[in-house]
Amino acid sequence: MYDSLPTHPEDKILRIMQLYRDDPRTEKIDLGVGVYKNAAGLTPVMQSVKAAEKRLWEIEDTKSYVGLLGAPDFGDAMAGLVLSDAVPRENVACAATPGGTGAIRQAFEMIQMASPQARVWVSDPSWGNHVSILNYLGIPNTSYRYFEFSTGELDFGGMLEDLENARPGDVILLHGCCHNPTGVNLTNEQWRKVADLMVAKELVPMVDIAYQGFGGGLDADAFGARLVASTCPETLIAASCSKNFGVYRERTGIFMGVSQDAGRVGLVQANMAHLNRQNFSFPPDHGARLVTMVLNDPQLRAEWETELEEVRSGMLALRQQLAAELQRQTNSERFGFITDHSGMFSMLGLSEEQVAKLRDDHGIYAVSDSRINIAGLNKDTVPILAKAIATVL
Repeated sequence: MYDSLPTHPEDKILRIMQLYRDDPRTEKIDLGVGVYKNAAGLTPVMQSVKAAEKRLWEIEDTKSYVGLLGAPDFGDAMAGLVLSDAVPRENVACAATPGGTGAIRQAFEMIQMASPQARVWVSDPSWGNHVSILNYLGIPNTSYRYFEFSTGELDFGGMLEDLENARPGDVILLHGCCHNPTGVNLTNEQWRKVADLMVAKELVPMVDIAYQGFGGGLDADAFGARLVASTCPETLIAASCSKNFGVYRERTGIFMGVSQDAGRVGLVQANMAHLNRQNFSFPPDHGARLVTMVLNDPQLRAEWETELEEVRSGMLALRQQLAAELQRQTNSERFGFITDHSGMFSMLGLSEEQVAKLRDDHGIYAVSDSRINIAGLNKDTVPILAKAIATVL
């Protein structure tokens, strides 16, 4: 049997991780892996999460399952965080999942189960695992223009033109904020135009929101998800807690299905439970319990929001420093777009050959499409990166 197993394309980011680990140079910089790091290069445990974990250790009296859909109060807390009062809570079905990727997988499987002929439209570019999972499941998918590589800006005209070709029932996959890999987001007015187009053409929005709080702030980053959820008849949402709570290894995510008809939510909920049962049965609870405790406790929530704002403002400062340093090193404003992007990522517009030279000649590791993780920098490494980029140009 094993001899018949197929080979699979190597994951670009995992390959970068391995190359970085194998590099014996001490002065090397990892900008490939999409994980938040502080100035010391560590992914810290938030103090609010640590306090919740200590409290949970003291009061937890069982490790039994909490249910196929996860704990109901986790669903309540996450629906409140992502959607606020955009739609009534009774209009939202929720299912806890193993991370945001688990939520995406469950959403795709529900699409396949409910509407096997539907195409899923994915931004070009997008997070690599979106198309990988769609292809693995055999779900028809196509791309829409999103990013102008030469300018580092949004190609909104191309996006609308492409989505005009979508058929009723097709699913439009949208990044809620901090677009991965480009860092380029829709403005609020652009979100309104996209929502109007989806209503007019009877399209279904699916929002992947993995970085809420990393861009413009918790509420600003949720604008798009809240708008389409309150505007479109049906909306799918996949949310991750890995980044904004720093609980990467706890694999904490949630899949939400919003319907303007509250009478349909029970059916959606039942199908979510069925999908969970088929794929992994009961979802993990430890991370979900910590997130729920932080969101529901006023003191812990205030501390968490302060920590999250420090993370956001720190990445913004690094963006500003990098753009200024690149302007100085290259004597041009070519990279000014970096300050207009948000979240952890930006695409620099370098060729694969230039990215390879950054790695080989300077020990700077980025994804081959020139996506860099801003959070992999600190104030001391920004000038090193800028000088290296100026050298390879």
